[in-house]
Amino acid sequence: MSDKSIILFDGVCNFCNFWVNFIIDRDKRDIFRFASLQSDYGQEVLRKLQLSEKDFDTFILLEGEEHLIKSTAGLRVAKRLGGVFSLLYPLIIIPRFLRDGVYNLIARNRYKLFGREDACRIPTPELKSKFLE
Repeated sequence: MSDKSIILFDGVCNFCNFWVNFIIDRDKRDIFRFASLQSDYGQEVLRKLQLSEKDFDTFILLEGEEHLIKSTAGLRVAKRLGGVFSLLYPLIIIPRFLRDGVYNLIARNRYKLFGREDACRIPTPELKSKFLE
């Protein structure tokens, strides 16, 4: 699994699930694996990184021993997807506090804007190998 990057996301957030599906559909090189922040695996990672185990308003990308969060994680995913998506990566030059400010605004309002589910998504049999739990 060490050659795969792992994306941790809010499993009940419709907006987050949209982006997971978006990434899966464009991950032609099979780079990414996914787990919800609410899963046992996600909770273990949050503890290890000393992040809140109850606040699921972050997006985490694990690449080997490195972890990235929020807008930095999103831009790295875009870069790793390649093609036209990698054109977003130069936005990394925008100071993180500004990028994450926009990220935080969306994250705080994601349920109001996009809704939520009662439980984390269950992957289809075809996609099960993409999910850690």
